[in-house]
Amino acid sequence: MTTPGPGRPIGPASSGPATGPAAVVAPVPLVNVANALTVVRLLLVPVFLVVLFVDAGQSPAWRWAAFAVFVVASLTDTFDGDLARRWGLVTDFGKIADPIADKALTGAALVGLSMLGELAWWITLTIAARELGVTLLRFWVLRHGVIPASRGGKIKTVVQTLALGLAIMPLPAVLRPGVGVLMVAAVVVTVVTGADYLVRALRLRSRARAAA
Repeated sequence: MTTPGPGRPIGPASSGPATGPAAVVAPVPLVNVANALTVVRLLLVPVFLVVLFVDAGQSPAWRWAAFAVFVVASLTDTFDGDLARRWGLVTDFGKIADPIADKALTGAALVGLSMLGELAWWITLTIAARELGVTLLRFWVLRHGVIPASRGGKIKTVVQTLALGLAIMPLPAVLRPGVGVLMVAAVVVTVVTGADYLVRALRLRSRARAAA
């Protein structure tokens, strides 16, 4: 029986890769498909506005084109977050750029329709105030934790997108009252979910301060 020499490990040698706490996790590349979709959405915002204002928004063909750009941009919002989570492509850039792109697209549609005189400014200002308030709240409680997206928030996004999409489309005048009702519903859902976010933010901050 031989004895191991100095510095020679006892037992079978392992030639496999290191696993466990010492293993190094490769960083997520900044340039990936999820971030690319977010950037595309940001770039489509000015394109959408330009197309919307062609012929002062009175050309049916250009309004359909604006609607198409809006739909493509909205679809990128559906896919970028899902791809980032499913493929492990979550980055700090994506966390910041994704909500900015969302609000930029929604804000562009709201302001554009209001400038064309097709959407009351109080609707635009109410939704914009809610989105700004939620963003400030998110930064206010960031050190205490992250408030997960609620079902109400997802409903709000769907209702807003649907209402704005219908408002952009050159629909017959007889359908306009229905679009108006849906837009008011979007405002109600927006305000209610904003209040819910405020309550959850205050609770999170209170729990964090109590635990400190």
